[in-house]
Amino acid sequence: MTAPEHKDSDMALTILAEQQDGLLLLTLNRPDKRNALNTDMYLALTEAFQQAAQDESVHVVLLQGQQECFTAGNDLADFMGKSSLEADDPILQFLHTLADFPKPVIAAVGGPAVGIGTTLLLHCDLVYLGDNARLQLPFVELGLVPEFASSLLLPRAVGHLKAAELLLLAEAIDAGEALRLGLANRVVAADTLLAFAREQGLKLAAKAPKALQKSKALLKQELRQAVHFVIDLEARAFSLALQGEEAQSRIARRLGRTAAS
Repeated sequence: MTAPEHKDSDMALTILAEQQDGLLLLTLNRPDKRNALNTDMYLALTEAFQQAAQDESVHVVLLQGQQECFTAGNDLADFMGKSSLEADDPILQFLHTLADFPKPVIAAVGGPAVGIGTTLLLHCDLVYLGDNARLQLPFVELGLVPEFASSLLLPRAVGHLKAAELLLLAEAIDAGEALRLGLANRVVAADTLLAFAREQGLKLAAKAPKALQKSKALLKQELRQAVHFVIDLEARAFSLALQGEEAQSRIARRLGRTAAS
């Protein structure tokens, strides 16, 4: 990786990278927009994960925001400039890259984790939440449909009825409920979250790296092809929904209140 040991480097300024003792820490760094993900951030994240996959000095990746905000989801203003999600779109490139990433990924989630901020957790291997975390899947609320294979993975994680409630009613859940549903490994005090996640990441990075990767591959093996298939299937449905009147009008109303959500 380009990030040297124990030093920060920035990637398009909105993604910060730090590498320490086999742990690559990637920090979403757009707090003025609640870490809403835009095209540049997707490109930087994809590059970081692709490099990490090839770098033998990286054993584990930890993805985090700040203790008060993980991510508010997609930057809707940036997102509305898209007419469709083609195979080479930076968003789809990131989804497939993370879904296929061979090394353990840890997420540290404080504050809001909206949309993809929640669906990407389904692809992580360990998830730690601050006690201030709130997860939400507002796709239907925006006239859209699920993404990142969440229509496949969420029912398997929490059961069909609860998955339908989360996706169709689109109501936020707190950290305690997320833990109860099996969407997280542990809830810790928000002001200790980032330090705790780093400690866990370093602990994991000290394990035998080949055994870590093989164990992850075995855990993911059954659904690997299905996940990539559903990512693309959802993307096609998402593109059609994005072009529709429901999404256009609802997102326009949301943008009237805030530039990113």
